[in-house]
Amino acid sequence: MTILPNLILKSRDTSLIELSNIHFSKSNKDILSQLLKEFKYINILGEYQLPVDNKILLYGHTGCGKTTTAKAIAHKLDKEILILNLGEIISSKLGETAKNITSVFKKASRENSVLFLDEFDYIGKTRDYDTKDSGEMKRLVNTLIQQIDQLPNTTLLIAATNHSSIIDTALLRRFQLRLKFEKPNKNELDRYYDSLLLKFPKEFRSFERSYSISYAEARDITFRNVKNKIIEVEEAKELTTVY
Repeated sequence: MTILPNLILKSRDTSLIELSNIHFSKSNKDILSQLLKEFKYINILGEYQLPVDNKILLYGHTGCGKTTTAKAIAHKLDKEILILNLGEIISSKLGETAKNITSVFKKASRENSVLFLDEFDYIGKTRDYDTKDSGEMKRLVNTLIQQIDQLPNTTLLIAATNHSSIIDTALLRRFQLRLKFEKPNKNELDRYYDSLLLKFPKEFRSFERSYSISYAEARDITFRNVKNKIIEVEEAKELTTVY
């Protein structure tokens, strides 16, 4: 199973959202600020034999920006990002999966890149609920732990999960930093709606806003409503032209 060629996303991709444009809680902002400063001064810290915190777990509600954050961090650090979705690569041949994981870690280490492990809980889920290959799965988890422990200081590991409670504690202990992503409150969503609507003419900005949802859901609702208003205007123009 060859996966490496499809993993690389250039950190300079123009479709990426800047880290400063992502909505974070104050605690998450503080953690990220410290992370970026440590990598900026990584050589100076190394002279004092101080390692940077290079393993970070993003966990919490789906659709609240974990993947976007990982890409934005890589962009901010001017590094390539290798994206590995554990839910997609784990196959019936777990030995082959372990080799693929090892290959990705080695590539990330060679290139001092950002390694992003999405659906990090998938290993925990599989081990907890599928006893068919429990021995093989334990070896796969051990391989992952070994690769994390051997990761060089200059390589940043980011893992994302919607279900941190089911992940093995031995894996969780490897992460020095943890960012919790929660559903935004009403004020946070209003600011987000406003930021999305700024680029559109005023006549397209008015619609009934939804709350108690994720940022991703709010974005979809916003764009859907704007598109409908644009289409309504264009259809009205066509009717005027016909008659």
